[in-house]
Amino acid sequence: MKKVELLLPAGNIEKLDYAINYGADAVYMGMVDFSLRSMRKGEIITEDNLKKAVELAHSYGKKVYMTLNIYAYDEDIEKLHENIEVIKDANPDALIVSDFGILKILKEKMPDTDIHISTQTNTLNSEAVKFWRDFGASRVILARELSIKQIAQIKKNVPDIELEVFVHGAQCVSLSGRCLLSDYMTHGERKANHGGCSQPCRWKYKLLEETRPGEYYEIEETARGTHILSTKDLALINYVPQLIEAGVDSLKIEGRTKSLYYVSAVAKAYRQAIDAYYNNEKIDEKEMFEQLLKIGNRGYTTGFYLDEQDHEGYSYDVSKGLAGADFLFEVWDKAAKDSKNLYKVKIKNKILPEDKIEIITPTECFETTVNKIYDKDFFEKEVGNTNDEIWVELSVEPEEYKYAIARTIGIKNAG
Repeated sequence: MKKVELLLPAGNIEKLDYAINYGADAVYMGMVDFSLRSMRKGEIITEDNLKKAVELAHSYGKKVYMTLNIYAYDEDIEKLHENIEVIKDANPDALIVSDFGILKILKEKMPDTDIHISTQTNTLNSEAVKFWRDFGASRVILARELSIKQIAQIKKNVPDIELEVFVHGAQCVSLSGRCLLSDYMTHGERKANHGGCSQPCRWKYKLLEETRPGEYYEIEETARGTHILSTKDLALINYVPQLIEAGVDSLKIEGRTKSLYYVSAVAKAYRQAIDAYYNNEKIDEKEMFEQLLKIGNRGYTTGFYLDEQDHEGYSYDVSKGLAGADFLFEVWDKAAKDSKNLYKVKIKNKILPEDKIEIITPTECFETTVNKIYDKDFFEKEVGNTNDEIWVELSVEPEEYKYAIARTIGIKNAG
């Protein structure tokens, strides 16, 4: 029995590494100029390191899908021609495409590479899936506007092509992400379908009545606020069995611009849910959902995936994702055995001696205490500040420190 794939975002090479070690079977990533997400931090994927990124994933025995899913103008097509040899040399396992012009070029230049049809094409029915299959695609990434029952019917009608669906992460207010709000509101400087979305659906709005210039009125869908366009984040952690039984081949996590902590923690949660299904183990659904509450979110919704749309799926009071737990540090190294559980860490949020924290690794999740903090020369410090590279002494140490990250205990912003 072929197992469902867990597909994680790789916004940069470090996140690619963590995603795979926390449970991803495959990662998707974009190269500057051709991706719908423009990264700004870390070792971003460019023509210079694309091959390095793909080879890293392949060294783990995992797959890489490259996003080339912008809607292209002629100047974009020219850039693609300039970079096609770089892409061929990197040898990704598949190419994610939405534009017919780009698709035509890739089929001519890279005929042996699998084509995955982007969710941007808004594929909602079996006949559309058949069209893409007959056009040579090996996989279709279905629109988010489908229910699990509808997905199951599509798989029944078209069993000879892979189906991929989003199961977690931020959602766009527009139909399958095809939005022009950002283009208009930034006068063309931040084009949503070219990787530069300024997320105007997360902004606060006021109403101006044209016969009363200068008189502004709050738009109040509820008493809590005015983010009337901002959708809650998708979370289908407790519906993994239904999706697998519907015939879905790949479960996809959104979030190439999200943090290292987000990628790691979400991968860990969905990996556990998938493995529990195949091992015929019952999971604690409340506990699984609480793990996701510790990650940045705007509140969670099931979107369109159940029998009817979640009408509470809009986040009227929150525009930015609020984490239920703060990402405190990532562990980089360990000192010699006689050094009292000393670990070299990169601080993400301030820590103090005697802080009680939670450590997660690909195989563990436990509470410990920061006994002491030391600077790089091993002199004691009273505080570890954001971006410090320091040493911490832990009361309980992980079995394997590589890829370990720390967060605060408990859940805040859960209501």
